[in-house]
Formats: sequence, structure tokens, C-alpha cells
Amino acid sequence: MTVDTATAPTTPITVPAQGALPSVRVSTRRPAADLEVIIPAYNEAARLPRTLEATVAFLAAQPWDSRIVVVDNGSVDDTAGVVRAAAARLGDTVPIEVIGCTRAGKGAAVRRGLSTSSARFVGFFDADLSTPVETLTAAMFHLQSGAGAVIASRHAPGARFAEAQPLARRLGGAAFRALSRSVVPGVHDSQCGFKFFAREVAEAAVRECHLDGFAFDVELLRRVQQVGADIVEVPVTWTDDARSTFHPIRDGIPSFRAVLALRGA
Repeated sequence: MTVDTATAPTTPITVPAQGALPSVRVSTRRPAADLEVIIPAYNEAARLPRTLEATVAFLAAQPWDSRIVVVDNGSVDDTAGVVRAAAARLGDTVPIEVIGCTRAGKGAAVRRGLSTSSARFVGFFDADLSTPVETLTAAMFHLQSGAGAVIASRHAPGARFAEAQPLARRLGGAAFRALSRSVVPGVHDSQCGFKFFAREVAEAAVRECHLDGFAFDVELLRRVQQVGADIVEVPVTWTDDARSTFHPIRDGIPSFRAVLALRGA
């Protein structure tokens, strides 16, 4: 399902009661909040200060009780130190925490963040903030209206790229989307790094997820569909970051193989 962000109101939101989907027991959870933003990070010391400042500025102006959680995915730079310094500098209006994840891969980092949340709504976006943080307004509107998941889309009607991607990325992306649609029918863009959920939906889906690499997004959305939750796709203006950690050969080939395996799962 695709929606127009222009139709999403910006008035305060009443957060609904928890649904009836099954939950997962996790030994360590953070305190409850209306919204928890997970940012998976591997060697993101350079990009995180700007991203955290923009996210805090946006969330502080909203009616939601929010928290930001950076999952340090085995970084060898000072990602954790940068996050702690930002938390001290930006104050506690919107708490910022950093947790570790020793298992390599974006999927592992996202899974750790989602599975340790107590927030009513929880999700993640990439450290490069290629999807505008303001997309959270539409995400929260649709979640409170009953959607199980809200994802940003670069390819749904109404979406656009601020700058064109390199040809190789466009061709590879088109092939991957065609393959992914056989696993998550109805979804235009499984790979855009912005996905938010009702926590019960995230818990029910993530406990069945096992992939650690970039195909994790496809697996996660497949599990969301399997638990019967709706996925709302929000078209966005997306800004490509040339410093992306995704490598077409190193990451692309395993991702294709993983999605092929999901087709038979």
C-alpha cells in the first residue's frame, strides 16, 4: 500500500494500546517510550554527529516521548565515543543511548535494536539520513491508524531521487527489486533504510529472522506479511550518499543468493 505524505497530518498523536500479536521475552530492555529510533552503525563516527543533531531537533519538537538508540556493530573507529559525546552535548530532552552488537552485519544490528525495545513504536533508519527524518511524521500517523509497518520507498509512485544514482547501482537495484517482489509481493522498495513498526509486529517478525546481511530487510518484511500485518509504503525524496557501506560485489551477490533462498522458505 502506497500513501502520499502530503495527506499525513502533523497534529499530536494519541498512541494506541498494544495489540494482540505475540511477544518475545528479552532479558534486557530499555524503558518504555512512544517511539524508539534505532540507528545501526558500523564505523559511522564521521556521519553520526550531524544525523543525531538533526534527529534530536526533529523529535524534540514532536508530541511523542522518544529515544534514539545507536547499535554499534563492531566499529573500529570511535563510533561509540562520538555517540556518547553527542548525548552529553545535546542534553536529555531526547535520550541517546549506544549499545553493542558483536555479530557482524546490518541485519544483526537491527535485530538487536528491535528485540531489546520496550517502545510502543520502534524502527530504524540509516546513519547517513538519506531518508528525511521528517518522514517520521507520516510513519507515526499511519502506525497510530493501525498499520503494522511503515516503510519509506524510493520507487513507489510519488517518490524521487534528489540526485540520480550511478548506472551500475540503478541496474543492480532494479534486478534486486524484481527478485524481492516474488518474496514480498506488493512492496516497491524493500531496501530503503527507513522502516518503523508497532512493537508487537516487530517482535513477532524479528524472532523468525536469521539473516545478518543486506537481504535482512527482505526477510523482515516477509515475516511482517506472514504475521498478517499491513505494510504502508511512503514515497520519499531520497538523497544518495556516495559513502554507502554497500558494495555491489561483496554484498550484492550474497544478497541475491539469500533472497533466492527465501523464495523456497
